[in-house]
Amino acid sequence: MTITMEFLLASGIGWVTACGIYLLLRGRSFSVVLGLSLIGYAVNVFIFAMGRLWSAAPPILSDGAAVADPLPQALVLTAIVIGFATTGFVIELALRSRHENGTDQVDGRAEQRSDEQGGAR
Repeated sequence: MTITMEFLLASGIGWVTACGIYLLLRGRSFSVVLGLSLIGYAVNVFIFAMGRLWSAAPPILSDGAAVADPLPQALVLTAIVIGFATTGFVIELALRSRHENGTDQVDGRAEQRSDEQGGAR
């Protein structure tokens, strides 16, 4: 059985996306921020991989030679900058929510402990 690089890349992107979705569903604000970041990273790697890696190819049209497409690199670079700014903004919102509500739960409700519910210690 031969494992190809395409399979490894697709599996890696799938695992990062699955971990991001899992963290999004956790219900804590810090986990949501990490999940959004992981999904952003997975999308960036996907876009970059779909653009292919060209070696010694000019990014501008020429006389029939192989031409590299600069659009995926430009999109990923822009997405990295926007993702960084958005992550900073979401972290600030999470900190503000924690300060105002006293909890870091996304729905704003406090956690219930088992000893408050009458459970055994």
